[in-house]
Amino acid sequence: MMTKQSDDVIVKTLSRLLIPFMQIYALYVIAHGHYSPGGGFQGGVILAASLILLVITYGLDNTLRRMNEKLNVIMCSGGVFIYAGIGVLCLILGGNFLDYAKLSPLLGVGIAQARSLGILGVEVGVGMAVMAVMVSIFLDVATGGLPSVDALEKTSRDND
Repeated sequence: MMTKQSDDVIVKTLSRLLIPFMQIYALYVIAHGHYSPGGGFQGGVILAASLILLVITYGLDNTLRRMNEKLNVIMCSGGVFIYAGIGVLCLILGGNFLDYAKLSPLLGVGIAQARSLGILGVEVGVGMAVMAVMVSIFLDVATGGLPSVDALEKTSRDND
């Protein structure tokens, strides 16, 4: 189990330097996904990788204090809600599902900019959902499928 922190100064220092840059790069990939290669899925995986690096470096219990299961479920649900919400909003406004042109009167911008903003919103939702699902899968594997509180109690008993 990865419950203990790494004692290696090099690993801690490198991860402390890398994690913020990984997260900024992930946000860049999400934000520019509709203009260039990348998008919500790729950015979400990069965000999840930064959190997994946090688990490897600082241990499972420290990471679960920052990103617990409840927050993970909220992020996953929120991402799906953003994606579906934009699509349903387009339906309500008289267009097809994810017909971003119908958002232009609501946003007060031209059709091209409404499409760009609609795609950006969808990419953000997909990125949140993918990040949360990837972290959830990793935590399930790391804890043996036990809920986080049970996993922490079990691993603390095993270490004693």
